[in-house]
Amino acid sequence: MQWWKTIVLALALITASVAGEGPKDPGPRPGPAAVGGFYPTLNATEQAAFANGISQFIEDEPVPDVPEGNGGLGPGFNSTSCGSCHSQPATLGSSPSPGSPQVPQPNPQIAAAAEMGATNVIPPFITTNGPVREARFVHNPDGTLDGSVHNLFSIAGRTDAPGCTLRQPDFAAQLAVNNVIFRIPTPLFGLGLVENTPDFVLQANLNSTADQRQRLGIGGRFNLSGNDATITKFGWKAQNKSLTIFAGEAYNVEMGISNDVMPNERNVIKGCVFNATPEDTHSQAGGSDIDAFVDAIRMSAPATPALSTSNVESGRQAFENAGCALCHSPNLTTSQSINTGMSYVQYHPFSDFALHHMGNNLADGINQGMATGDEFRTAPLWGIGQRLFFLHDGRSSDLVDAINQHASPGSEANQVVRKFHMLSTQEQQSILDFLRSL
Repeated sequence: MQWWKTIVLALALITASVAGEGPKDPGPRPGPAAVGGFYPTLNATEQAAFANGISQFIEDEPVPDVPEGNGGLGPGFNSTSCGSCHSQPATLGSSPSPGSPQVPQPNPQIAAAAEMGATNVIPPFITTNGPVREARFVHNPDGTLDGSVHNLFSIAGRTDAPGCTLRQPDFAAQLAVNNVIFRIPTPLFGLGLVENTPDFVLQANLNSTADQRQRLGIGGRFNLSGNDATITKFGWKAQNKSLTIFAGEAYNVEMGISNDVMPNERNVIKGCVFNATPEDTHSQAGGSDIDAFVDAIRMSAPATPALSTSNVESGRQAFENAGCALCHSPNLTTSQSINTGMSYVQYHPFSDFALHHMGNNLADGINQGMATGDEFRTAPLWGIGQRLFFLHDGRSSDLVDAINQHASPGSEANQVVRKFHMLSTQEQQSILDFLRSL
């Protein structure tokens, strides 16, 4: 079926849903967070390292690097702690919302923008009820590709940054020429299992579905390290090789804190650099913040699914029959791990960690590693039962809409979306119920 027919079916499904017919996203699963703790087999020493990592992850960072080697916010930043962005449904999660029990206050970026007297203007895409976001510019002023993060806020005006006059980017002008794309935080639970999954397992998993994927017009390839051609797995486009690189880059890009992975200060202008670099370093007493973050991420447990029911099992089967599992792979296995009880574990991320072309609708025009402007890593679905925002930019908070957003010219998901539409309403609903059980 041609792509435009898929979109017609998607619009029909949306219309039916609005009219009170058709499947409906049951919404985030109620009750306490089904995630947030350490991997259950860890020993006491490993549990302590996990707890220390969480405490560093939620720490609010000031501009002064005090004690030395322990932070140093800015000059540009998106928020003032890792935990303010990764907090739904628990620390290490994805973007919070004021509608969640865990985060009853407005979008935490709004408070961060004014902390310590800072004089920032809130960009129009950061709203009280909306997702936490970072902003990237697609092109430079000369028309060449940009793709980098442009910090939302400046430390100018903060009482702990006297004399800094760094201006915020002119987001209004960039929005006017459609030069801004957004990303929301990716969930970090269970990523120690992913990091410890060898390339041959990922490649064998992808190869095992090659014939089925080809029949549905689905490609798939891995983003690779430019140094050793091994698979990279972390980030929306699988652009980061390891959790250490992922955490170090985020600390620098999202909070302006230089570290052993990213040792140079960003947004350097006279009067706005207050600390020697790197601000966060392995040589500090007790290790670096980056080390602590990695401990927390690497030793975290994945989300615990809800108890299965016959409806959920029907949804799991329909999910597979529609072809969703050809990219959202349910099972992978780790190799030998340095952490207690995490060796040769079969886990259930619902991702192949490969890149797929997602078409014109979801394309953001950003190239990262081998990933081109419309390619994204298959988003892991474990923990989606308590997620609030979906897709790379948080544009959707409804699973039906998120599924429909996958259909557009050039998307590898077009035929799978069509197959979803061709299911009965009951089968479609069972898929949504299954997803909210994860």
